[in-house]
Amino acid sequence: MKAIRYHAVGGPEVLRLEDVEDPTPGPGEVRIRVKAAGVNFADTERRRGHYDAAVPLPRILGSEAAGVVDQVGAGVDSRWVGRRVVAMAPRSYAELMTAPAAELLELPEHVSFEEGAGLLVQGLTAWHLIHTSARLERGQKVLVHAAAGGVGLLTIQLAKQVGATVLGTVSNEAKAQLAKEAGADEVFIYGGARSVADWVRDITGGNGVEVVLDSVGASTWASSLESLAPFGHLVSFGSASGDPPPVAVESLYAKSLKVSGYWLRTQHPEALQRRARQALGELLSSGALKVKLGLVVDLSEAARAHRDLETRGTVGKVVLRVP
Repeated sequence: MKAIRYHAVGGPEVLRLEDVEDPTPGPGEVRIRVKAAGVNFADTERRRGHYDAAVPLPRILGSEAAGVVDQVGAGVDSRWVGRRVVAMAPRSYAELMTAPAAELLELPEHVSFEEGAGLLVQGLTAWHLIHTSARLERGQKVLVHAAAGGVGLLTIQLAKQVGATVLGTVSNEAKAQLAKEAGADEVFIYGGARSVADWVRDITGGNGVEVVLDSVGASTWASSLESLAPFGHLVSFGSASGDPPPVAVESLYAKSLKVSGYWLRTQHPEALQRRARQALGELLSSGALKVKLGLVVDLSEAARAHRDLETRGTVGKVVLRVP
């Protein structure tokens, strides 16, 4: 089969389309003929050696895909063969991948493979940010940084379903329009003299927001803390602009703030993860949750996808189409 591998850590140029051996499903697994693979910022971190540095090279990238089951391993119901599915598993930048059968999500016929490939990693992240970490409630206000990104657009939709007021930040007018289309109530565009925190204070009558969801890190950290209302909660789940500065606990006292982190790779209780997957599947199937596709390119253009994602030249979900 064809797959995208890298033999050394580095820039997007290290990604190569190569012939590799077909995988075989083990006990409890299925093999999927991949139709589309999701691209995530974490993939670029792995390529640069920031994640999973101990994993031997060469290595196939990827962590989620949509496709059709073509083989099952021992102990797996053969009726999975031929079904359209979405799976979260490693080595998805390939024509074939294996995944645990217990974690498969069936993909409805009316949902494209490209949309399905953009659901799990960013969708589960968004769902857990709202329901597990922040525990957002009806009537609360939430500030979402990078609101036009894949996680941002899904988070906006899920927050509105809870009944929250959503404020978003973006880098240009086109992204602002996307955030508004997803349901954001107010959107701030970086670049002017006005600060995010001042804007939030104006929007909220000086009160601030109950929750901030921050995947940007260094460049937004101060404004995130300043934007919080008393007893507010900042959830950090990424550092696209660099690591945020250390938090001085004393700085949290004045407003009794809470700061926490979220990572999808944390071991989640099985029942909780199953509930999250089922909820996302139902929302996608009903049309209540929409995956906004941004850049969609062929598998062979993985380097371009990484380059555009790292330079923040994309909106929505970046997907590799597998011919």
